[in-house]
Parts: sequence; structure tokens; C-alpha cells
Amino acid sequence: MTVILDGKLLAEKITAKIRAEILKNSLKPKLAVIKVGDNPASLIYVRNKQKKALELGIESVVIELPSNVSEENLLEQIYILNEDTEINAILVQLPLPEHINKQRVIEAIEPIKDVDGFTSYNFGRLALGYQPYSFPCTPKGIIRLLDEYNISLEGKKAVVIGRSNIVGKPLSILMQRRNATVIMAHSKTVNLKEHTLSADIVVSAAGHPYLITEDMINKGCIIVDVGINRIDNKLIGDIDFNTVKEKASYITPVPGGIGPMTIAMLMENTLELYKLQKSFEL
Repeated sequence: MTVILDGKLLAEKITAKIRAEILKNSLKPKLAVIKVGDNPASLIYVRNKQKKALELGIESVVIELPSNVSEENLLEQIYILNEDTEINAILVQLPLPEHINKQRVIEAIEPIKDVDGFTSYNFGRLALGYQPYSFPCTPKGIIRLLDEYNISLEGKKAVVIGRSNIVGKPLSILMQRRNATVIMAHSKTVNLKEHTLSADIVVSAAGHPYLITEDMINKGCIIVDVGINRIDNKLIGDIDFNTVKEKASYITPVPGGIGPMTIAMLMENTLELYKLQKSFEL
């Protein structure tokens, strides 16, 4: 029988614990989110993050900048937040307009306030097997969800589809740190099906609806769907859920799988950065 990996339920457990800790100890973590332009998806994401922060007792401020803002003005805003001792976590909502150098903007964030774990300092420590100030939220959430269901990665072959710095690359590193054998697939991979058929775990973060179908996995495979695609005003993942779930041993739904876990990890990272900064002050 296939087990649905319920990210929504686990996220609620994690955020309830965060809220309880904040209330019990009168903590005052503060998250700053910079949103550039009026991308509809970004607007929804930022609102969801702000709503969740408010529920947990995390103060949040959203800085909205026009789509034609100059790169220098955006960087100046980040420098101001870096110096603000009341701000514990900084997030720049992606994507950014094409005229802005995304990596230059990310690198401007102080590593100890880098709540997404995207700076080269934090990413480098992750790659080298050290402890970053923050782990990237989506990969961290995936690992936590697998742990919740006692799914060991040791010795398993995992195929990660998508090589972004946000999900694919950091997730492959985290999986290798758990002794999985990881194959990173992407748009140039030849015969993807050959790889997925031999996998114990398939993670798709490609953003292509119905990329993975029932004939592409073996029976008992563990499926993690990170894809978010909107078709006919309906949210679906990269996996053909209804057919694939008949063969999978575990599978994440969309929505209700990795999305809630990502936001929960963002809140957890914010609290952890707050406590770390306070410990440095002491």
C-alpha cells in the first residue's frame, strides 16, 4: 500500500513547536523579505510567508521595490538590512528582473542572515560537509519529511531531476551526506527513463508537468515531487500522481507535500539565526 508523505501535517507539527518556543521564551525573531516587481507567483509566496510568520510570533517586514529598480539600489537596501541589528533573517524573493545579477544580490546578504542558505559561504560549507548558518529550505524540508517516515537514504540510489542552486544541487549534497548514491539529471540528460527505472528514490524539481509517468519507475520507488505547475487553474507537480502512486511505496502530493515543508523550514531557519545571533552577542 502506498504511503502519502504528508508534508502539511509535519509542517504543522514543526511550526507549532516553533510558536511554543517563541511564546515560552518571549523571543523576538524578525524576518525581512525583499520583493522586486509584481510577479503574481512571488506575491502569493510572500503573502504566505508573511502570514505564517505572523501566526508563529515572528515579526516580518516586506520591502517592495519596483521591477525597474536598479541593481545598486537593491544592493543598498540589503546593506541597510545587514546593519540593522533587529533584522535576523533576510530573504530576497526570486525570480528577479533580468537586468539584475541574481548572484551578486544573494552574495550581498550577510551569511549569518542568509535564511535561504544561498550565499557562497553557506553553500560552500554545505558542499564541504560543514555546518552552514542555514540549510536551503526546500532540500532541508525534503530530508526532514523522509526522516519523519523513517526512510533511510543509506545505500539507496537517488535520481534528482533539476540542477538548480535552490533545490537540485543542495539536495544532492544532503543526500550524499546520508550515504545515498545520487545521479543528477537535467534537461540535457539522455534517456531519463533508464535512470529513473533503476532508482530507489526519484526527486523531480524540474517544473515540467507529468514529466514522470508510471512506466518510468520501478515498483516500490520513493517519489518526491517538488514541481509546481498550474494547469487549468489547478496546481499539479512534475509527477503523474494518479498513476505513479500505484507503483510507489511513498509519494508526496502536490499541493500538501514539499510546499508546506519549505515554509516551515524558512520559519525554523529564521528562529535558528535569531538564537545564533543572540548567542554571539552574549
